[in-house]
Amino acid sequence: MTAQHSAFCVEEAEETVQELRSALAKAGIVLPSLGLDPVSVAREAPCPLVELGRCSVETAGRLVTALR
Repeated sequence: MTAQHSAFCVEEAEETVQELRSALAKAGIVLPSLGLDPVSVAREAPCPLVELGRCSVETAGRLVTALR
């Protein structure tokens, strides 16, 4: 895997997280821990994972409603 491909993967993952954050905000949902998992990005050949983090029961309920 080339450095250019790795950089593209991380950039694409960051854009996806931003899109998810915006979509959640439109539904009135904020996940403070939303971001890229630093360990998955720090690998020699990054394969980014999205860290959704923990949320309150109220926020989880809003997610359920939004997904239905």
